[in-house]
Amino acid sequence: MFKRLRDDIDSIFERDPAARNTWEIITCYPGFHALLFHRVAHWLWKAGLRWFGRLVSHMGRFFTGIEIHPGAAIGRRVFIDHGMGVVIGETAEIGDECTLYHGVTLGGTSWNKGKRHPTLGRGVVIGAGAKVLGPILVGDGARIGSNAVVVKDVPPGATAVGIPARIIVDAQDKAREEKAAKLGFSAYAVTRDDDPVSKALQGLLDHSVEADKRIEQILREVEELRRQSRQGQQAPMPPMRAEPRIVKK
Repeated sequence: MFKRLRDDIDSIFERDPAARNTWEIITCYPGFHALLFHRVAHWLWKAGLRWFGRLVSHMGRFFTGIEIHPGAAIGRRVFIDHGMGVVIGETAEIGDECTLYHGVTLGGTSWNKGKRHPTLGRGVVIGAGAKVLGPILVGDGARIGSNAVVVKDVPPGATAVGIPARIIVDAQDKAREEKAAKLGFSAYAVTRDDDPVSKALQGLLDHSVEADKRIEQILREVEELRRQSRQGQQAPMPPMRAEPRIVKK
């Protein structure tokens, strides 16, 4: 028990530069308090004392502003930063080393019994206000952008952004997002499905990114030619040597 508390405190020091000392974390961090309430509530829930588990969970919500259902499974070294408005559903599973910011919802999309909330792998980071909905899997090391709405699986190491969330996996996807931001609109809703409009937008973005690269290369070469030209003009002219006169006899 004490080792787990120590792990929680260490994880906060590692991920929050504002944390100054252990006493401050123990007394002033609602995410830390919410996890303590949840462990008690989860133990009661597993022991069959479900009303008491819900009561302890409700008390934790009252004191911290973080609502965690006692049935949720939470791993080690999980950090809930700030935490106000975080909601974690009954069948949600959170892996070790995850980080959740304020306003995050791990919710369901169905009224059916059984698994209906997300499963987070190890080291997942979910930005403020993001909604991860349904019995989906967010892979190890994935990142969910602030205010994203995720309703599909996220591969390990990928980033999900936008409404609905678009999965950014490789450098080409990142280049598209950056170019779309420069053009003043969001590429987040561009999907990987067979929608012809989506494919056309992707093609236009790829062409624009490639054209930008060529223009930048041309500008670099022009600048280099200018630099060489200026250096050539500034170089002193070599002295003129007098040609020997030929005297005819």
